[in-house]
Amino acid sequence: MSEKAVIMTEVLKHLVESSDSESSEDEENELLLLLAKINEKRTRARSKNYVEHVVPLYTDEEFQMHFRIKRNTFNILLELLHPKLCRQTKFGRHSIVPEKQLLLAIWMMATPNSFRCVSDRFDVGKATAWRIVQRVVNALYENVSQFIRWPTMEEAEQTMEKIKQNYGFPGVIGAIDGTHIKIIAPKDHGESYINRKGYHSIQLQVICDENLKFLHCYGGQVGSVHDNRVFRLSNFETLCTDDNFPNDSHLLGDAAYSISKYIMVPFKDNGHLSERQINFNKRLSSARMIVERSLGLLKGRFRSILDTLPMQRTDLIPKYIIACCILHNICILNNDIIETPIIINESHVIQEQLRTADTNAQNEGIEKRNAIMYSLSNIF
Repeated sequence: MSEKAVIMTEVLKHLVESSDSESSEDEENELLLLLAKINEKRTRARSKNYVEHVVPLYTDEEFQMHFRIKRNTFNILLELLHPKLCRQTKFGRHSIVPEKQLLLAIWMMATPNSFRCVSDRFDVGKATAWRIVQRVVNALYENVSQFIRWPTMEEAEQTMEKIKQNYGFPGVIGAIDGTHIKIIAPKDHGESYINRKGYHSIQLQVICDENLKFLHCYGGQVGSVHDNRVFRLSNFETLCTDDNFPNDSHLLGDAAYSISKYIMVPFKDNGHLSERQINFNKRLSSARMIVERSLGLLKGRFRSILDTLPMQRTDLIPKYIIACCILHNICILNNDIIETPIIINESHVIQEQLRTADTNAQNEGIEKRNAIMYSLSNIF
């Protein structure tokens, strides 16, 4: 029998006894204590005034340790999002202050805690915590074009120069890769969310520069969709112009992507690669690690998307993931470096390339790759 059941039994026993005889003052007090204990069991322990009394006492290091961003970055975010978070309720009462809303949402993103745990820490109801997170996510998403954008020509040229200096690979303005965000099994169409590793997920595709800043993000496809299809659905092809890829530049991708003049991928290793091809693959792989590191930093900072995301509304998850990407970029732009092990993207499974009808694009890519291969062998 549970402790609660035992207490209820004792209360009923006292009630029966008190109906047959006069209760003493001591018995009445005992009954009140028992009832109070039941009420205590029904109420979960919540942190009182955590935002008001505890957070202000954190040192800058403690603040960053708990919320995974610097206090200065938080203040910048608060100024940016304040107008969207400051409002009145339908009944004229003031809603929860913007500072508390933003702290709650960032805590949700930065930890693997459930909504129940987060609501307890911030002393709000679970439904309120959910609404706050959605409000902050929507406010962040409205700024997506400001913080996740394609580089200017000058920025692209700077990236090309840095990557060539650091990795010896010419013409690179970024690297592309995908990852799987593990989710709770959806109630509807759950089988379509199962990826090749056997768990339910939603996919995220990113392109980053040498600073690990995201240039393009696309999230929302179910786990079973092939990488190449995710790439096509991301509308990346609309960016494939000479203006966006100055000086015959390109991205680096792994073997899951189809080669073109805009994306260089490694030679398929059939066991008979030449030394030049092996050298090309090594240098491409080394330079392409920037995108592995960017995804690792994203998940290392925002740990809600590291393991199983505690959200069941699959229609709202893509925007939540992109909001994490926006925060990632804001942190990088403000030199907000966190001391965390960078988690290499192990959830990504390299799949066999799908055939594409655009053989001209492939031939252009193959010709360009061969030219780079020979230039690398001549230089090194």
